[in-house]
Amino acid sequence: LASAGTDKSFRHRETRMQTPKLAILLALAMSAAMANLSQAQNSPQDYLSPHNAARAAVGVGAVTWSTKLQGFAQSYANQRINDCKLQHSGGPYGENIFWGSAGADWKAADAVNAWVGEKKDYDYGSNTCAAGKVCGHYTQVVWRASTSIGCARVVCNNNLGVFITCNYEPRGNIIGQKPY
Repeated sequence: LASAGTDKSFRHRETRMQTPKLAILLALAMSAAMANLSQAQNSPQDYLSPHNAARAAVGVGAVTWSTKLQGFAQSYANQRINDCKLQHSGGPYGENIFWGSAGADWKAADAVNAWVGEKKDYDYGSNTCAAGKVCGHYTQVVWRASTSIGCARVVCNNNLGVFITCNYEPRGNIIGQKPY
């Protein structure tokens, strides 16, 4: 009987020790699932799809994903993580940048849709933007010669918002040339 009691007591202690381990594992699994959900809305395809839809709308071929450009974009986004400044990198590629205020979970599609939203301010005939408007982000998205993109997103420190950047190769927005 003493042996059975000891064995039963041991099993009870073992179960109590497993409960915190199970809770920790469950928390880690939930955290990973949330990270995957966030990542799933900022995957290469989440950048490519709205780019390629805008390009198809004007008869321009699809762009493909470049890990080289993604690396450049991520490196630059990481530089902006402390200030979230809407400032271009000055790098060798075409570039669109986006800032979204804190409090919203800005995604890849939000940035690309903002750039494509400039289409209404672009006049193809004169190859100009409407007076007082910006349309260069849109023209970069649909620039025929640009065949590959890479993008990155960071949540900026100190509740400063979200910074998203996409880089394009070859670069677009060549003065005097139409995008398509």
